[in-house]
Amino acid sequence: MISPNLLEIERSIRSLSVEEQLWLLESIAREIRENEYTKDKIAEEKHPEEELVVIANEPPIETKNSSINDEFASSEIL
Repeated sequence: MISPNLLEIERSIRSLSVEEQLWLLESIAREIRENEYTKDKIAEEKHPEEELVVIANEPPIETKNSSINDEFASSEIL
């Protein structure tokens, strides 16, 4: 069942010019897209505590550099 408020909004929209209706429609569509984008981004983000655990468990930079140097050692031209 459609609420009386929604029916009143529909009547109000019909009284707008075509230009105003298009502006309203585009505005609503943009807001929905932005809300969905924001919702998706928030869902993708990790909680700060999880990020700290990941950072704390990373090997030291010296170990990373050593591993990278070992990987490329065979490709170096002497």
